[in-house]
Amino acid sequence: MPAARRTARPVRGPAPAPARPSDAPARLRVGVIGAGRVGAVLGGALAAAGHDVVAASGLSAASAERAARLLPGVPLLPADAVVAAADLVVLAVPDDTLPGLVAGLAETGAWRAGQLAFHTSGAHGLAVLAPAEQAGVLPLALHPAMTFTGAPEDADRLTLAPFGVTSRPEHRPVAETLVLEMGGEPFFVAEGDRALYHAALVTGANHLVTLVAEAAALLRTAGVTEPARVLAPLLGAALDNGLRRGDRGLTGPVSRGDAGTVAHHLATLAERAPDSVAAYVAMARRTAERTLAAGRLKPHEAAPVLEALAAARHGTPLR
Repeated sequence: MPAARRTARPVRGPAPAPARPSDAPARLRVGVIGAGRVGAVLGGALAAAGHDVVAASGLSAASAERAARLLPGVPLLPADAVVAAADLVVLAVPDDTLPGLVAGLAETGAWRAGQLAFHTSGAHGLAVLAPAEQAGVLPLALHPAMTFTGAPEDADRLTLAPFGVTSRPEHRPVAETLVLEMGGEPFFVAEGDRALYHAALVTGANHLVTLVAEAAALLRTAGVTEPARVLAPLLGAALDNGLRRGDRGLTGPVSRGDAGTVAHHLATLAERAPDSVAAYVAMARRTAERTLAAGRLKPHEAAPVLEALAAARHGTPLR
């Protein structure tokens, strides 16, 4: 089935699952397990779409504060009580916690036929929900491809955020409708591609934050007191180049084959910021490989750069 379009967005709740009675109301009782940075925001979005968030769970004080702010009046209950109260269960817990949680709820008989359940993990697909599906639950994987930090602006970031959707073919309209109701834009990710999809997002978003923080720290070491003023226009242009032009948008000494500059960088880092050498070598090497593959750098031009990087990796930077 083709992806849902926003122009076809329904006014209220998702189409009922096949196991639900044909006259079931569109409004669903929602339970949120994991009222953290993601769960509370999604619960608030479902409430805004007309559903009734009836219970949530959260262990930390931060989760309780977030639930009070985004899910006012919603009681915090144990996970099994949240499942018992809900038609739709939102599982917004860490990736490594999810399998044990789903299986544990199945072992206690908490799941019941006719329920909907979706998890927000990018790393997992439907397999992790198998214990719930065996109990008659309709399983969905709905991952918002967005960063949530716990700040008030998180709710606004959900608007038009892409959601990686994995579902059974017959359940795809339900999945896409839920995403549209939460304000997002669905796109389909096959079960077998889920881990690669998530690795791509981690590379792009999480590693980007690390790179920016690393660059800012190096600038401070170089005496620049306000690194954000220097980096903001440069990184904004670089991001635009990368998104629009891919490898063709690359600039800098590696893409030009300037091995002398790269060697001087490595020697300077080894002296003044030794903890940064390994990251520089890894990223510069991958940059050289991609530049070579794109045909922007010839093998004989890349060889001196790769030699300088190899020397630094073995602890003998060229000068």
